[in-house]
Amino acid sequence: FKEYCALLFHKGALLKDEAGILVQQTRNVQAARQLRFTDLAMIKRQQHLIKAYIEEAIAVERSGRSVPMRSTGEFEMPEEFSAALKRSPALKKAFQALTPGRQRGYLLHFAQAKQARTREARVQKHTERILQGKGLDD
Repeated sequence: FKEYCALLFHKGALLKDEAGILVQQTRNVQAARQLRFTDLAMIKRQQHLIKAYIEEAIAVERSGRSVPMRSTGEFEMPEEFSAALKRSPALKKAFQALTPGRQRGYLLHFAQAKQARTREARVQKHTERILQGKGLDD
């Protein structure tokens, strides 16, 4: 492996993870969790545990349970973007018309920048795309 090999559980947030080995890739990942392995010996050592996690994941899927997802309103809105929405009713209307996924994409992208100047530049760069009803990757 270069760094690690991962086994992804799409509804991993619903697993008990009693061994505390599941990894949330980033703080913004809501449902998925990973089991990470750095070498083949690690997989062999944890074979019984891996099987138990897979069996639990199958049971979760068969139960029909779903991970409660955060709404877009629960994500951080950088003050630079909030100010832009206040300055431009058209931008606010266009942003609210975007799908929740597109809204989250923009909010996460804007919030990732550490400096206010960078956040402001990102808001300016993507304003036209938002007005056109496009997502970050459209």
